[in-house]
Amino acid sequence: MANVDGRDLGLAGRRLVPAGFFAMISADLERIVRMYRAVTRQIEVTVEPNFLPGRSSVERREYFWSYTIVITNTGDETVQLRTRHWIITDASGRKQEVRGEGVIGEQPVLAPGERFEYTSGVPLQTASGFMTGRYQMVSESGELFEIEVPTFSLDSPDSKRVLN
Repeated sequence: MANVDGRDLGLAGRRLVPAGFFAMISADLERIVRMYRAVTRQIEVTVEPNFLPGRSSVERREYFWSYTIVITNTGDETVQLRTRHWIITDASGRKQEVRGEGVIGEQPVLAPGERFEYTSGVPLQTASGFMTGRYQMVSESGELFEIEVPTFSLDSPDSKRVLN
């Protein structure tokens, strides 16, 4: 029985939280807060951006982020990613568009239940910004369609959060 100054704290029969538990939960919550998700036509896209302080320089106005994207086919038809289209906006409102074939040199084919994960990066001249985009997909029946990549925030630790 735990007590303080002779008073029973009522902890008998209760489990105590192990050391480090709240730090672990805090780290998991921080990761979840930084994760973004969109679903289009049973294709789920999640994005987790990460600021890269070791590659960034305030003096040179260079800020770098990596972002990890997971594309999951939750539908019942095989699909292939054909093209990408990004709109990247920095904190000053400067926009840059990027279009291209596939992602990281690949045009992945996803059967039902399969997922494809990749990591890429983006530089900005400001301490924050955001990205949004679309992938063009093709179904096994030959139908072309676009899926949304969720808009995600690029925030350095010193910047105010741009997007929730």
